[in-house]
Amino acid sequence: MKNLRPVQVLLIGSLIVSFLSLLLLIVLNQSVAIPILYYLVFPLGIGGLTYLVFFVLLRRFITQKLKILYRSIRKGKIVNQQNENLSLFDDVIERAEVETKKWTEERTQEINKLKEQEEFRREFLGNLAHELKTPVFSIQGYILTLLEGGLEDENVNRQFLERASKATDRMTTILEDLDKIAKMEVGAIELEYQHFDIVELVEDIFDELERRAKKRDIKLKFAKDFDPIFVYADKGKITQVLTNLIGNSISYGSEGGESNIRFYILNNIITVEVSDNGPGIPEDDLPRLFERFYRVEKSRNRNAGGSGLGLAIARHFIEAHGQTISVRSTLGVGSTFTFGLDRGKRNLA
Repeated sequence: MKNLRPVQVLLIGSLIVSFLSLLLLIVLNQSVAIPILYYLVFPLGIGGLTYLVFFVLLRRFITQKLKILYRSIRKGKIVNQQNENLSLFDDVIERAEVETKKWTEERTQEINKLKEQEEFRREFLGNLAHELKTPVFSIQGYILTLLEGGLEDENVNRQFLERASKATDRMTTILEDLDKIAKMEVGAIELEYQHFDIVELVEDIFDELERRAKKRDIKLKFAKDFDPIFVYADKGKITQVLTNLIGNSISYGSEGGESNIRFYILNNIITVEVSDNGPGIPEDDLPRLFERFYRVEKSRNRNAGGSGLGLAIARHFIEAHGQTISVRSTLGVGSTFTFGLDRGKRNLA
């Protein structure tokens, strides 16, 4: 019965009614003579009338119920043509069941997505407040110290003003990075493509970060000697990406370790790898590493400085170039960040 269409149920019901009317005639024939023709005409007539009456009633009942159902689950407006398609000769019940199940699954997915977005929003606001709280409280403390007498001491006031300036710079960096991400997400930042030697660019970044690396006794080096490798990209954006990745390998790598840069050429894609031999990143943290403000072992790594937005910006920059950035890591061995760029031409650099 479950797989029967409405019209088939009506036919079976009408046949049952016809059979019962035939039995009634047989019973009545024992007391009253009934012409033989009645045994054929009466059951068929009763069965046919039953079919027609219940067809109309059932069709109206199903149509009204399904109209209410479809108004609830369909996004568009119900039109007359859709109502006419509700035929009892089709399996309208099963069709409604399928569409209802599909609608339920879609709504469940939407609810789960909204829950994830709400959770992300709460976490994002909490992280943002935490990131801004540290420099704000520092500035507040320095100003209070100066107002309580430190302003009269020239050595103290200069030292505290310099510290307040650094805290202000950190706040400015966070806000500028947030503004960058916001503009990238709405497509407001345009890329200025050019052909340039990425090996030379990395050498310049090594020179810029050399002092930081020496403080932690970390060597900045290429995996091997590379000839000039030209890429076609926005040089300024790629400079920010590489500066962030190499800077992270210095900040979070093991003291006395190394930061290695490798290049691989495959057809028209240049693959860049930035690796270190630091403590590594837990596997559970890898999927969220490129989220805003996400930090591994937050209480320890927050002291390393930065806005907490560097990897999120790097991902946006690389994806804006039509490429991807990824990370692989092994605890106790180190981490490697990989991204691709379009191959450039030397004579157009």
